[in-house]
Amino acid sequence: MKIIHFTLASVAALALVACASETPAEDTAADETAVAEDATAAGTIVEVAQGNEAFSTLVTAVTAADLGETLSGAGPFTVFAPTNDAFAKLPAGTVEKLTTDDKDTLKAILTYHVVAGAVDAATLTAAIAEAGDAGYTITTVGGGTLNAKIVDGGVVLTDAAGGTAKVTATDVAASNGMIHVIDTVLMPK
Repeated sequence: MKIIHFTLASVAALALVACASETPAEDTAADETAVAEDATAAGTIVEVAQGNEAFSTLVTAVTAADLGETLSGAGPFTVFAPTNDAFAKLPAGTVEKLTTDDKDTLKAILTYHVVAGAVDAATLTAAIAEAGDAGYTITTVGGGTLNAKIVDGGVVLTDAAGGTAKVTATDVAASNGMIHVIDTVLMPK
């Protein structure tokens, strides 16, 4: 089995299905794809995120947790990056509490989204296929694990709490790694 080290949190293949009619689900997929297309590899992971309004909550959280310098470092890192909509799924007041009163928990949550190395979607998908039905285990820089499986043609990550996040866009390149966009904030134990 291939050993792939992962370091940062948003890495997977997503099959986007294009249909002639537009439904709210297709609109959401189109919006999330635009997130990836709008981002550029003009800088580090932090700079790429700063350049895209869809990641403003993530950037605020990274800054509050004092992780900006680390994620701007040489890396490489792969980040499973939750969008603003992903953060909005958390209970009301959670983001504010974490960014002001519970920075240790915030740091643990954010590092749970980061894996070591720059892992593109093709590499992750191959590792999932090789792992079989049990899914592929990803170790995060925070020391936790995520389980990655292909579900309905796309990558789904399962966190330590049993929650799931779909990878909605992949392979957003940065000078120090890779970003994969996810639709839900992942939670460590």
